[in-house]
Amino acid sequence: MSALKIKKGTSKHSAYDLRDPHAEGLERHTLTVVVDNEAGVLARVIGLFSGRGYNIESLTVAETDHEGHLSRITVVTIGTPSVIEQIKAQLGRIVPVHEVHDLTVEGPSVERELALFKVEGEGNDRIEALRLAEIFRANVVDSTLASFVFEMTGTSEKIDAFADLMRPIGLVEMARTGVAALSRGA
Repeated sequence: MSALKIKKGTSKHSAYDLRDPHAEGLERHTLTVVVDNEAGVLARVIGLFSGRGYNIESLTVAETDHEGHLSRITVVTIGTPSVIEQIKAQLGRIVPVHEVHDLTVEGPSVERELALFKVEGEGNDRIEALRLAEIFRANVVDSTLASFVFEMTGTSEKIDAFADLMRPIGLVEMARTGVAALSRGA
């Protein structure tokens, strides 16, 4: 899970958001990679991206088959169509990789992300934070006299929208899991 400290007045964009993803033919793709669950596999996958200068926008990994010792890595990346094809081809050549899928082009898929938000405030700010949390279906998982911690599951866009609304109220810290995705059923 990644954590991000929020300072009032700072930009909501990542340091890696140097270009508009829609400019120059860049596309956002969600890739899933089924790999052996063994030491060093994740490092090899990440090394492929970093060694060639490809950015990882989101990364999640967990064991999905205990008996078969397989893990599923979900990577969200941005690139031109030719770069995305290179990434998929190079991932497929890594020995412990069993499958590579590009959910963006293989058909409809479902993407979700989990996020935690710490919001500090008093009086009307607390009331507004609770009102917005209800609208976004965020759950209060911790509460003190000075702050709330909200939990929300949804699309990355929904989480971004909630964070944007909470910043002026008193968002001080946020942690996100990254995207988990599956292709939809028939």
